[in-house]
Amino acid sequence: MEGKKTAGRQKIPLEKIEKEVARYASFSKRRLILYKKASELVRECDVDLGIFISSQTSKPYSFVHPTTNKARNKVIQINDRLNEFDAREEVAKKKICSMDQMNEARVRGWWEARDQFNAEDITKFKEWLNTTEGFLNVQLKQLENGALSSVQSPPEDADN
Repeated sequence: MEGKKTAGRQKIPLEKIEKEVARYASFSKRRLILYKKASELVRECDVDLGIFISSQTSKPYSFVHPTTNKARNKVIQINDRLNEFDAREEVAKKKICSMDQMNEARVRGWWEARDQFNAEDITKFKEWLNTTEGFLNVQLKQLENGALSSVQSPPEDADN
């Protein structure tokens, strides 16, 4: 094998490039290489990526994936969903407030004020329940007797 004709690829130390023209040329080449690598990363890894660079002359450069229109549409879509959730939350709060107001305004039944009963009220209520139970038992017996008598004997006009 014959000797090498070129020095080959050598490691170059990182330091500021003194010549302005060479610095601009290097910036442009490296920016394009960076964009190419970013594009490969987006394609291979399916990620969203944004790179923003400004040159020494303060000229801005950018690489964005997805494109700014896609990103803007996605942000708009997310904002719309957020606004919808905010509106739903507001409706729910108003509904809860309305239900609380209705609950406070309605007439309370005697059964809801049981903690305000005194011993005399409880005794009266117990007597009322016993009396009501007696009446209901009497009516139940009458219904049972009526049902049994109608089952046992056929009606008088059954032959007609």
